[in-house]
Amino acid sequence: MRIGVFLVAAGFPGREPGQVLRDTVDAVVAAERAGFDDAWIAEHHFMSYGVCPSAATLAGVALGRTTRIGLGTAVSVLSTRHPVDLAEQAAILDRVSGGRFTLGVGRGGPWVDLEVFGTGLERFEHGFPESLDLLCEALCRDEISADGEFFGFRKVPMVPAARLRPVVACTSPRTVALAAERGLPMLLGMHIGDGDKAALLREYEEVAAAPVPGARANGAAGVPISSRDRDRDASFRPAPPRHVAAAVGHVADTTEQAVRELREAMPRWLEPGLAGYVPVDGRSRPARDVPGYVDFLCRTHPVGSPGRCVEMIERTAAATGLRHLILLVEGAGDRARTLENIERLGAEVLPRIRGRARQARAGTTPG
Repeated sequence: MRIGVFLVAAGFPGREPGQVLRDTVDAVVAAERAGFDDAWIAEHHFMSYGVCPSAATLAGVALGRTTRIGLGTAVSVLSTRHPVDLAEQAAILDRVSGGRFTLGVGRGGPWVDLEVFGTGLERFEHGFPESLDLLCEALCRDEISADGEFFGFRKVPMVPAARLRPVVACTSPRTVALAAERGLPMLLGMHIGDGDKAALLREYEEVAAAPVPGARANGAAGVPISSRDRDRDASFRPAPPRHVAAAVGHVADTTEQAVRELREAMPRWLEPGLAGYVPVDGRSRPARDVPGYVDFLCRTHPVGSPGRCVEMIERTAAATGLRHLILLVEGAGDRARTLENIERLGAEVLPRIRGRARQARAGTTPG
């Protein structure tokens, strides 16, 4: 069981964005010290929900402050980026860190970002498969070229070359199918419960098991390759995907205290933060019942006493089969409380999760 932290760089009211970004890096350092496996940084533009506009850049800063912990992006928004540019950045972080970096990407939304960066609504609505395939090629090949609807250029060398497989944020059956057809691991959001996560995982397995005419997924990077290429590469072995799921993680002396803290703090962040999603074309945004959403998170995620947090993590693992969770740890909106939360999760929750996993592998029953 891998357990990481998920950092949105949340812009709680009264918190200056530059300080939030510094605190986010400090939280990664604290997570390494607390024994977490990895830390994942979110990316948002022009809004207070998250004040980090480049998850890869902030991950690079955090990699320079740490020595062991893995860093990932959750996610870099592919619809507003050139896939080759993003692949180059990922290759730098992978090479310089000694393999501690994981690139997570997502389609994003129909937000004003598309207007500002000039990528447009057409590419958002129809170009994600092409963008994803070009990214995968740039992450696994020494040379690439493109001749598609949205990208076209002559053959160029990838310098530095990488051998990475991105993780794909999946919130719909269409994106699940894209990831499954390419053998790419999924990142599942904290807005859905265990039942919905399990359903998406079943959809993935069904698509992955179906034959894809004319191509097979490359287990090293998720790029479709021909049978000729596969026969030439005797080392070809499709690697099983290691899916990741996000959840809120908040520990206190009692479950009542933990729930009270989040109910008091999170709406102050979510109400104005979610309002920052501005559609590029004037379409209406779905309304969100923020207090109800916070209640859902507290009820279904590892929020509570140490024992309650362990129980909820194990419940999710049992219900879904997931073996990699990343916990949003900044829900209280306070630097000191976030660092305390990370420390306590590391000291009071992670050892119990890992101890029970070791006992299960050994065939013994936890006491």
